[in-house]
Amino acid sequence: MTHTIASPGRIASIDIFRALTMTLMIFVNDLWTLSGIPQWLLHTPADYDGMGLSDVVFPAFLFIVGLSIPHAIDNRRKKAEKDHKILGHILLRSLALIAMGFFLVNFENISRGSLPILPEIYEILLIVAFFLIWTKYPSGKIKAIPVSFLQGAGVVLLVVLAAIYRGAGEELTWMKIHWWGILGLIGWAYLFSALVYFFSKGRLPWIIAALAAVMLLNLQEVLAWGGGFKLIVSASNHFLVMAGVLASTIFRKIHSHAGTPDPLTLHQGNERLMAPFPGGKGKTEGPQETDRSYFLILMALGAAALIYGFLVRPLGGISKIHATPSWTMICAGISLMVLALLYLLTDRLKITSWARIIAPAGRSTLTCYLIPYVVYPLLSLLHFKLPAALTTGPIGLLKSLLFALLIVAITRLMEKLRITLKI
Repeated sequence: MTHTIASPGRIASIDIFRALTMTLMIFVNDLWTLSGIPQWLLHTPADYDGMGLSDVVFPAFLFIVGLSIPHAIDNRRKKAEKDHKILGHILLRSLALIAMGFFLVNFENISRGSLPILPEIYEILLIVAFFLIWTKYPSGKIKAIPVSFLQGAGVVLLVVLAAIYRGAGEELTWMKIHWWGILGLIGWAYLFSALVYFFSKGRLPWIIAALAAVMLLNLQEVLAWGGGFKLIVSASNHFLVMAGVLASTIFRKIHSHAGTPDPLTLHQGNERLMAPFPGGKGKTEGPQETDRSYFLILMALGAAALIYGFLVRPLGGISKIHATPSWTMICAGISLMVLALLYLLTDRLKITSWARIIAPAGRSTLTCYLIPYVVYPLLSLLHFKLPAALTTGPIGLLKSLLFALLIVAITRLMEKLRITLKI
């Protein structure tokens, strides 16, 4: 099976940005295994005014989630899918992410000596349950086994794992909300932003109004010193996703106004992604003018976000843990500028071959994210441990990079085996 960098009809910069971010996320998540590495690569402490590379990765992923929302919802509407079905898809997708995040966070707080099975086995079975429930099955049956049976088995397995769970602490506890986890935060922020786009039907003034509202909510969270109003999770998460929604909405408005076709209806390859569209409404601009306009808008928005981020730095400082407005806006600015550069490089200049090695991380992102949750416990069960020389300093960083690329390679293999998650 041959794979392209971005599938036909998709926007290369979004897929490659997603692949880069997921690969980087696996890399920084592996840094805990190392010693003697620069502090700027790591997460900064909660009360420290600053940020490291690791603090930029998650907000970049939230931004990418937002980038995909307008294209996904509008594409469903163009296929004449009923609104209630689109809304149902949004709710089920959010629920899946929140549920996975809830289970994974509780695993982080598990009591090792109070389970009938080893925590490593518990973790592996948890991921197996996720795959049984949310795998993108190619047909109604897998080797004569009904898909509904496999999904039901996954649900039963989750119920059993929940039943035997015991949380660590002064007293043993059952599952509870500690925080929502990476996937849970994505789920809540996706739900809010997708609903905004769904009900506003992509109207730019409403998108901007929602973005401004969550920006103000994020600001009051800091000014109230923990006593402010929250939309389940910090408005910082909603802002970052909505920033991606805004970027994609502007993209679609620019190309609609210029008379160029919806990129999701085109095929990449010999046919230009931004080829002129005869008969389009409004003033017809060439692809270069359209691309230049979008690039400049993204760069301007990114610069504005960075400036605002540093201006509000006195209000709580730059802190990922506290989700301060300064951190939020700086990360949004970085994401907007990275998208602009990737758009110029990949969609305009068509330079994409460099990203081929990490492409599976952009196509099967959730699958890629969950694979380490199986690899780490397997290595622990096998008592596998690298010598200190391979987990220290520059050699250790190379090891973590190779580990990230290995996870991407496993993702590619799972794609070939047709074992990928779809929510």
